Amino acid sequence: MESLVNNANTKTIELMGLSTGYKVKGKKLIISNDLNASLVRDELVCLLGPNGAGKSTLLRTLVGFQPALGGHVSVCGKSIENYRSSELSRLVSVVLTDNSGIKNMSVYDVVAMGRSPYTGFWGRINEKDKKVIDNCLQWVGITDLKDRKMQTLSDGERQKVMIAKAIAQETPIIVLDEPTAYLDYPSKMSMLMLLHRMAKALHKTIFLSTHDVEHALQIADHVWLIDKKLGLVTGTPEDLCLNGRIEQYFNREGMSFDRALGAFSVQHKSSHDLVVEGDKHSTPYILLCKALTRHNIRPVDDSDDRDVLIRVENNGEFTLMQFGKKDTSTQSIEKVVGDTFSLLAKTKMFKVTGGKDYSDEDDVPKVAINYDDF
Repeated sequence: MESLVNNANTKTIELMGLSTGYKVKGKKLIISNDLNASLVRDELVCLLGPNGAGKSTLLRTLVGFQPALGGHVSVCGKSIENYRSSELSRLVSVVLTDNSGIKNMSVYDVVAMGRSPYTGFWGRINEKDKKVIDNCLQWVGITDLKDRKMQTLSDGERQKVMIAKAIAQETPIIVLDEPTAYLDYPSKMSMLMLLHRMAKALHKTIFLSTHDVEHALQIADHVWLIDKKLGLVTGTPEDLCLNGRIEQYFNREGMSFDRALGAFSVQHKSSHDLVVEGDKHSTPYILLCKALTRHNIRPVDDSDDRDVLIRVENNGEFTLMQFGKKDTSTQSIEKVVGDTFSLLAKTKMFKVTGGKDYSDEDDVPKVAINYDDF
């Protein structure tokens, strides 16, 4: 084992023609078929895929919670089927999403459970075990919580406790099922960065499933993409963005993917073009265009219709222009967008269906914009 964990290029887990699924009334229900991939030391790898793609089933198969329906899973160079559970517990630790069943236990006692593969039948903690537990609490940053009961912790704190328990198990491989579920944005990023640091500093293979695609693309060393129809592909986040695989697996109508940024955006339908002048690279310009797009107005560089336009000034002000003259000026995007709607309504003599009629001339035909069409 020592020679394995000292070699960063050695495969810690390998899938060879793996089929995952369940046996129902003696028949095989295949979820994923002919999967081939591998994991190595010192890497954080994220498993991504749409709902129902088979992520949890694959994870359960990798750690021996359920048998493969075909092919093989190799752990540290040996078929997983040839391990006793006591042996496997020294190689793979598992962190599940649902830890609500652990109540009335202190943080320290939960982390101490990670030492069970080494404490023998009676589960007695010796001095070495205590040192490992203390180090794990400190590494994850929860030493001050060690005497707290699990039910008094936040979701993020409980997840950290379970990760500390996994580290205390001293396995070369840690597998996590949706560790960022139920966490707020800062906690999600903090958790993923913690796991990435663990992989490097503690020389672990860390493999996790997640629905947080954009977060994973920022932090993971490698990504596994899985889908029932498309199968399994692996690669670095950058290569999977570059070759269009991310879009292939996740793009839906009304969405677009920016390969350079590794981020998705919503595509809004537009009802009107509006000229916006200014520095396109400035933050005020970008945010104004985002707000206008959300309101179904498409910002453009130029147009035959320049009766109404917005000028983003160098000082961060937004100047609304009508027929080449200044109408209003503000530093609030909310106000300039509202004023724009009002001015467009008056100038173009239309009304928003179901909303306020901004036209002052009731005898002039109005064009109705029905937002149900968008």
